[in-house]
Amino acid sequence: MDNSPARGTRDLLPSAVATRDRVLGLIQDVYRQFGYQRIETPALERIERLTSGQGGDNEKLLFRILRRGLDEQVAEATALSDLVDLGLRYDLTVPLTRFYSQYRAELPQPFRSFQFGPVWRAERPQRGRYRQFYQCDIDLFGEASVLAEVELIEATTAALAAVGLAGTTVRLSDRRFLAALASGAGVPEEGQAGFFVTVDKLDRVGWSGVETELREERGLSAEVVRAVRDTIDALSDLSTDKVVDALADAVPNLPTAVAEDLATTVRCLGALPGDQRWLFDPTLVRGMGYYTGQIFEISHPDSSGSIAGGGRYDELVGRSLGTAVPACGFSIGFERIVDLVPAAPPAERLAVLFESDVPVERALAVARRLRAERDAVVSPIRRSGKFPAQLTRLEGWGFTGFLSVKADQDLTELPDVRPLRGN
Repeated sequence: MDNSPARGTRDLLPSAVATRDRVLGLIQDVYRQFGYQRIETPALERIERLTSGQGGDNEKLLFRILRRGLDEQVAEATALSDLVDLGLRYDLTVPLTRFYSQYRAELPQPFRSFQFGPVWRAERPQRGRYRQFYQCDIDLFGEASVLAEVELIEATTAALAAVGLAGTTVRLSDRRFLAALASGAGVPEEGQAGFFVTVDKLDRVGWSGVETELREERGLSAEVVRAVRDTIDALSDLSTDKVVDALADAVPNLPTAVAEDLATTVRCLGALPGDQRWLFDPTLVRGMGYYTGQIFEISHPDSSGSIAGGGRYDELVGRSLGTAVPACGFSIGFERIVDLVPAAPPAERLAVLFESDVPVERALAVARRLRAERDAVVSPIRRSGKFPAQLTRLEGWGFTGFLSVKADQDLTELPDVRPLRGN
């Protein structure tokens, strides 16, 4: 029998879990300082919510759950909708909007939410991409101004700095800018959702692949595709002080409010502390269909993909609530940053080694006293095998020191703790 976990999932050993707990604790401390409150939502959501068309390509990666009580055999023409009523969440945002709609009257306004939990996507497993992985999100509901965007960016960059990730770059764009670009180039409004999905593949397939898909699958003419590329090229690699003016020149139909919002965000990003940099990226799209305004990602020189991303999604809550609610969110790619964070010095972890003739209550009493005196992790462990070999095993398991307890030993004073390294 194969005892390995399901393909695309992982077991985590104690050392890995300890690292993840440390990273999560540092992030959570920062987000708490900014006023974000932790909530939890279930892993399962109703299938109609997960297939609303707002999840982009992630809806194609949805794990569906069969209805209870189905017969072992179903009729050949049975529709999938008759077999499935639930699915595993593919992100934390869609469940969050359902949560907010349900409990809005009980929540502070504006509401700052923090979430951490597993999500599932039917990915093709590969390095850095798993079928089960964890997301770490903050979201702000009820703030219509770019205060939301800038606060989310500041809080997230502060959280990344707290875990030791320096040299990050914030990439910024706006779905309203992209819509104006598409309209100005001649992309029909009904084709803009597909246009966004294709342009989002630019970093994976390059301009050649994007242009081919825009022509052959999206039905755009060569002239329209060329106009799109020319505009994007003109807005690439701009110095930060020229972004807003360049946008007005390159995209004349850009609404004034969009330019003003970007100008405010630009000023605020320039005032952020730390060593992170930022840039306007006209190719940044983000694949989710629910974004309605500014979008952003954070990159790190040691990661091939972004380590955090988010944006404004003012219309998503309204689908459940029936009334528009300003909303903006930022998600840290937790699995990616855990692989990047510097290793922490090992915490003090001590073993109380006791001989077989030592009463259990005596060993426990020594461990209890040691915890109180050293504020350390202390575990009573029975002596077994050859002593040097046991010490080697303890060191491999993460212990940093030990003391020995014998049956006839005077324990008025605890024995000295001896370091494991070098024994």
